[in-house]
Amino acid sequence: MNGSVEPQTPPDSPGVGKPPRHQLTSIRHCASSMRIAAAASSGLDLGALSLISPTDVRPGFLPVFRSGSCAEIGPKSYMEDEHVCVDNFVEHLGGRAAGIPAPGAFYGVFDGHGGTDASCFVRKNILKFIVEDVNFPSNVEKAIRGAFLKADHALADSHSLDNDSGTTALTALIFGRTLFVANAGDCRAVLGRRGRAVELSRDHKPNCKSEKIRIEKLGGTVFDGYLNGQLAVARALGDWHMKGPKGSVSPLSAEPEMQEMVLSEEDEFLIIGCGGLWDVMTSQCAVTIVRKELMQHNNPERCSSALKRDSCDNLTVVVICFSSNPPPKIEIPRSRVRRSISLEGLHLLKGALDSNA
Repeated sequence: MNGSVEPQTPPDSPGVGKPPRHQLTSIRHCASSMRIAAAASSGLDLGALSLISPTDVRPGFLPVFRSGSCAEIGPKSYMEDEHVCVDNFVEHLGGRAAGIPAPGAFYGVFDGHGGTDASCFVRKNILKFIVEDVNFPSNVEKAIRGAFLKADHALADSHSLDNDSGTTALTALIFGRTLFVANAGDCRAVLGRRGRAVELSRDHKPNCKSEKIRIEKLGGTVFDGYLNGQLAVARALGDWHMKGPKGSVSPLSAEPEMQEMVLSEEDEFLIIGCGGLWDVMTSQCAVTIVRKELMQHNNPERCSSALKRDSCDNLTVVVICFSSNPPPKIEIPRSRVRRSISLEGLHLLKGALDSNA
């Protein structure tokens, strides 16, 4: 994505989904993130993406979880974003935590559209659906997939929730050093690894090549960046006015794309944010800001607030740290060649080149 591109600012349209993001922005992010999702195909079952951290990890290394969040309504008339932060998974579950690895944590962001019903419902129930799944905790990936689909079907069955309401969803579940990221929609997870941004999710835009192929194979269309001319995302929970009967395959999918990785000491923090953040900021820019803030005051809550920018949308972000200490200063080996750019500048340049690849 290119943070210098100004997003379009169409009027609020609660009945037809989120305002469109800038098409060039979404296309650029699709191109760069396709490299982390090479296993993706036109079908719904994309499998789990795998990203392995550096191998030089102390055997006894375990992350320490602490988080901070920021949620801003922006210029919108009401707030449709929701988020959840659970820094101590076992403590949160209480008596239901038997057999669950520790330490553990759970985080999520939910970008609602067409009202707040769907995002509120998913925020309140998604963790419960994961824990109650028959595959949990023996097969975490399968349990998370099942929870997303169960939440989607529960929205269809509800008589008290608005049928036109929908939400994108991104969750991050951590057991020990193992991180599971699940995403359906245009929220994004970005890992800060010694100052470098590592994207752990892919924005599901209708214009993305793999999503467009899938949509059209299932009888849908993409018009001016919208799915069936109505919705600016290709995956979402709810929105049952756009889906067929429950159990049928729809161009609008609630199937999450998964990624699993093992955290190392190089992995300092995770940023998860709704689409309003990534409309106005690149992944690398967000990592650079958070790392600099953590080195100054080591407060993830203040770091999340530092990411606030003018956006045409609600803006919600969660910063999750994996250590109780601030990030260390990066030592650059002395070289005979004079450097005219800082390490942070190099990371920003690499992010810009990746976005334009």
